[in-house]
Amino acid sequence: MMYTITGWLVALAIRVVRLTSVQKFHDDPRPGLKDKGDSYIYAVLLAMQLSTVVVREKKTGAMVSASKDGDLLVPALRLNGVIPFRGSARTRDKDKGGRKALEQMIEHSKKGLPTYFAIDGPRGPRNHVHKGVAELARQSGAAVILTYAVPRRRKILIKTWDRTQIHPPLNRIDVYFSEPIYPGENESTNDLRQRITQVLTLDEKKFDPEEAIVR
Repeated sequence: MMYTITGWLVALAIRVVRLTSVQKFHDDPRPGLKDKGDSYIYAVLLAMQLSTVVVREKKTGAMVSASKDGDLLVPALRLNGVIPFRGSARTRDKDKGGRKALEQMIEHSKKGLPTYFAIDGPRGPRNHVHKGVAELARQSGAAVILTYAVPRRRKILIKTWDRTQIHPPLNRIDVYFSEPIYPGENESTNDLRQRITQVLTLDEKKFDPEEAIVR
């Protein structure tokens, strides 16, 4: 019950921030993707997951950790019309639902609906692109669009491994997008993951240089 109440309080706080902040989108590829009928994946850094809620569209599918921390995010996602698929990465011989959640995301994406993926979550290392987003793109054919939300005023939680950013309401949030990254016809998961990593490294230096220098 404690996590349910806390989760809804977090959801309401995020809602207030979203409604009272000005969002400025830069080089938004979504209209062009929609015109072509292409589905796409919001690929974000875990540190920015609270900020990138401003770009989530209704019926976006998102993988959420099957943990108590994940429980805190579910109300916020539902309040914004986002569909959570619960699952976490496998640890040793224990299946924590990650494979099933990924399969659900793939089917969701194949319907032409957007998906949302924290590329270095849930355990890092920071800015390390895991293979899940590449598998999702390869198996669904969706384009990956790296998405960065940079508030004008924010606090970086430096003791968290991902350097989570939080920000107050009455703010301005600049949202930057990469060019769509399509999976190659015969491209391996690892090769696609490396391509995404290369774009991430260059983009972060350009869009968020203060955080890009922290490794």
